[in-house]
Amino acid sequence: MTDLKNQRLLRALRRHPVDRTPVWLMRQAGRYLPEYQATRSRAGDFMTLCTTPELACEVTLQPLSRFPLDAAILFSDILTIPHAMGLGLSITDGDGPRFKHPLRSERAIRALGVPDPEKELRYVMDTIRLVRQELDRRVPLIGFAGSPWTLATYMVEGHASKDFRQVKGLAYEQPNVMHRLLEILANAVARCLNAQVAAGAEVVMIFDTWGGVLTTSGYLDFSLAYSRRVIQRLNTNNKNSAVPVILFTKGGGAWLDAMADSGCDAIGLDWTLDIGAARQRVGQHVALQGNMDPMILLASPDRIREEVKAILGSYGQGAGHIFNLGHGVLAETKPEHVEVLIQAIHELSPAYHA
Repeated sequence: MTDLKNQRLLRALRRHPVDRTPVWLMRQAGRYLPEYQATRSRAGDFMTLCTTPELACEVTLQPLSRFPLDAAILFSDILTIPHAMGLGLSITDGDGPRFKHPLRSERAIRALGVPDPEKELRYVMDTIRLVRQELDRRVPLIGFAGSPWTLATYMVEGHASKDFRQVKGLAYEQPNVMHRLLEILANAVARCLNAQVAAGAEVVMIFDTWGGVLTTSGYLDFSLAYSRRVIQRLNTNNKNSAVPVILFTKGGGAWLDAMADSGCDAIGLDWTLDIGAARQRVGQHVALQGNMDPMILLASPDRIREEVKAILGSYGQGAGHIFNLGHGVLAETKPEHVEVLIQAIHELSPAYHA
């Protein structure tokens, strides 16, 4: 095991005993922090913030200066991979992500190449190297990428979608073309994650944000099959073969057993599942991460503590739980409420590891 000063996250991901439940938060570095807003203002725009390693490193470390978290997560964006493929990404606060060149033909899909992580995505790898240097082994660093299906939804739609008409139409009417796109993306995601590990990431997470919009057969064929391929291809080009993998599918509660059989080490849960019930189903095979509704952080400190107590109690005694939200921290969240959350976990969770 690595010589990190804080190994709670790594131990929990391997379902080894810990002294208390580790905690980190999706989007823990983000808009709810005033220091993030200041750095974002200096950068001028979101893409400059993402693609400037010194600024991305600064933002990655900001929540660790405020809170006693058990991990850092790389500040980046899942859409950097399709951006590196030449689709022309722009991200604005009011409009969200948009691609100048969405994929609307088989010819455009066949023309896609797999980017070289140390060239087209060099800024991501340089950020990881800077963060690792600044962390000085305090906590592990989590790298991440979007799942092939989730990346495909943005690349085909061209932007965030409510009904996923374009990408579902492609999947249902031209499945061979969709499978070709997903295979290209599986290669790109695996290559990017392997490069992140080589640069210093000690955990990797696959964000399957839109897997839950599919039918069961669609999820298994178009989403999970390609996340599985990514996992199978990880760590083949680097010395560290023990990097844990977290798979998060928003809205994927119906498919827990299939997810647990994907080769991942942990499943991220959204807030629609009871974590105790999920543990009974798959807890002998994988660790579980989650799963407080981010909206709870907008409630009172007493309500936050109640929810922490309920989730810890539902999971129960023993290892294998990483406390997190069921999705990312909301921009309206008060930093003081995040502090309440973490303090409650620190205070209440040791009893479950005695």
